[in-house]
Amino acid sequence: MDFVLKNIVPTIAGLILIFTPFQWCRMRREDPNIYGLAWSFTKRNVVECLLVIAVVLIPLTFVSINWPVEALPRSNSVSRAFNLAATGVSAAIIEEIFYRGWVQPLFRRRFSALLSVFFTSAIFALSHIFVAKTPFLFAVFFPGCVMGFLRERHGNIATSTLFHAAGNLWAIWFAPLYWPQADWIIRRFQELI
Repeated sequence: MDFVLKNIVPTIAGLILIFTPFQWCRMRREDPNIYGLAWSFTKRNVVECLLVIAVVLIPLTFVSINWPVEALPRSNSVSRAFNLAATGVSAAIIEEIFYRGWVQPLFRRRFSALLSVFFTSAIFALSHIFVAKTPFLFAVFFPGCVMGFLRERHGNIATSTLFHAAGNLWAIWFAPLYWPQADWIIRRFQELI
């Protein structure tokens, strides 16, 4: 049963997330490019995306290195790091196809760009909480907003996928798995006052 939960279920979920947007387009006889379900890299877009990656991940790296509950960056064997990297890049592609390539444009048909990014990021974050059953994963709402902005700005999922993959690769070493308890946070806050 453990094999099924760790391997078969995620594979089926990934296939559903990849094929649902394209099946939707096929059934409605719509071009997937209308939704931005394409990767179109221009030099300018890649440079902008790399700047956004630097602006977001460099400060987060300093926060992680000074994380109070866990020693970061964490050590991984080469094979484990490779497996995590492959999973992270695959997840970025799958999730960007579904969330920013399909869900966000559906919201955009009814709402402003800002609201469509917000709603899509909220659903993206909730899906992470549902899968991992860890409430602090709602924090992926914020990079979800960045990815939504990149998708909205560039009109396709190329740069949002690049940002997502970079974030997932960063998380292999720097994403905290343990968060301070509420009483620790309150004590630290009181010390600052």
